[in-house]
Amino acid sequence: MTTGSAFVVPVAAGLRGGWGRLYAGYADFYGVEQSEPMRERVWSWLMDPAHECEGLVALDAEGEPIGLAHFRPFARPLAASIGGFLDDLFVAPEARGSGAADALIEAVADIGRARGWSVIRWITAEDNARARKVYDRLATQTRWVTYDLKP
Repeated sequence: MTTGSAFVVPVAAGLRGGWGRLYAGYADFYGVEQSEPMRERVWSWLMDPAHECEGLVALDAEGEPIGLAHFRPFARPLAASIGGFLDDLFVAPEARGSGAADALIEAVADIGRARGWSVIRWITAEDNARARKVYDRLATQTRWVTYDLKP
């Protein structure tokens, strides 16, 4: 999938270094403490075809990773359907405005269409104004409020 100057590909072993830098940047952006062992665990999920979590990477014209997306299917009992959840979306600060976010979201939507998913859903921080401008252009904000409960 190509949009603007970004080309989207599935994660692959040769992209580990660039993906790791992006994922560390994503954690920093949200102020979440993350370690290399944590990134290695997520990478192992992405490399395991049996794991529900999948990943895409946006590449620039030189083939350098500039963005990432992690997604997975989720059951929607009330709708009696399967949807796709976009867990993580991040574009390197220097690549924002390149079309990488659009390309990543559209690539996930293409996968969802191919798999018969009824919706692609994601959340973002209320104060993530720049990303929300992209999201407002591509999708519909819902009325749902999310909660976290530690088990």
